[in-house]
Amino acid sequence: MTLARKIRVATAAYPVERLPDMDALAAKLERWVAEAAGAGAELLVFPEYGGMDAALIGAPDVIGTAEACEAAADAAPALAALHADLARRYRVHILGGSLPTRAGGRLVNRTTFHTPDGRMGWQDKQVLTPWEEQNTDLEPGDPLTTFDTEFGRIGVLICYDSEFPAQAEALAADLLLIPSCTEALTGHSRVHIAARARALEGQRVTVLSQTVGPVPGCEIMDENTGAAGLFGPPDRPFPPSGIIAAGLLNRPGWVIGDVDPAAIALTRESGGVALLRHWPHARQRAEAAAQRALAPNRP
Repeated sequence: MTLARKIRVATAAYPVERLPDMDALAAKLERWVAEAAGAGAELLVFPEYGGMDAALIGAPDVIGTAEACEAAADAAPALAALHADLARRYRVHILGGSLPTRAGGRLVNRTTFHTPDGRMGWQDKQVLTPWEEQNTDLEPGDPLTTFDTEFGRIGVLICYDSEFPAQAEALAADLLLIPSCTEALTGHSRVHIAARARALEGQRVTVLSQTVGPVPGCEIMDENTGAAGLFGPPDRPFPPSGIIAAGLLNRPGWVIGDVDPAAIALTRESGGVALLRHWPHARQRAEAAAQRALAPNRP
C-alpha cells in the first residue's frame, strides 16, 4: 500500500526526565503534542525508551536496570492510556515512546501506535543489542507488523532493528518510523546512517526519533546522544542530500517535515536510479555469487 496523501510529520529529540507524578507526565506530554499539532503535524513520533519518564516516577535516586524495567512494565498501561487520550483530543496519530512491557509472559521493548479514532497497535523490538542481551531480561517480541492508516502503510523498526536491511524490505512501507535510544555518538551515527540507507535502498521516507540528554542515576539510559530527522533518497525530487529535515545534535524539540507520496512515486518512476526495480536482479546476482563461493574455480 502506498501513501495516499501528503502528511506532516513531527519527530522528537526527546529528553527523559524524573517527574514527580503521572499528572506531571501528562502535562509534559500534552505540551509536546500541542506544539506539534499546532504546527500542523498529523503524525507524531517519540523515541525508543522515551516512555521511561513513566518508569522513573517515584524511583530512587539510583535505579538499576532490572528495577527500571520492572517499573516500566508496571507503568506501560498508564502511558499507553495517556497517548491514546492525546491522540483522540488533538486528532493526531502518535507513536509513543517505547519501554519494557509485559506481553505473554515475556518482557519486550514495545512502542504503541495510536489513532485519533481510538485504535491502538504496537511494535516490539526484534533484535536486541548485545547490551540488552547481557544486562536485561528483555526478549524479542511479536513479529514485525505494519499500520494501515488514512495516510497509507506505516512501518516501525526500533533502533537496532533499522540496521538490518531485510527487516525494512519485509515491511514494504513507504513511510518507515525509527524510534531510537543511543548512549554515545557512535550509536547515534549508526542509526542515523541506517535511517538514511533504508530511505535510499527502499526509495522511501524514514523518520528518526531519538532520546537526548542525561538521566542521572538511571543505569539503563544514563546518557543519551541523538538528533531527530526525516530522510528520503538522495535523488530527484528530494534534496540532493536526501535530508528532508534534521535537528541539531542533543537539542531537544520537534523536527517537522512534510512527506509527499507524489515525491516518492516520482523518484521511483524517473529518478536517477531505480533501486526497487533492480532489487530482484541484484538479489539474483548475489545468490549466484554465493553459489560460486561454495564451488570456487580451481586454478
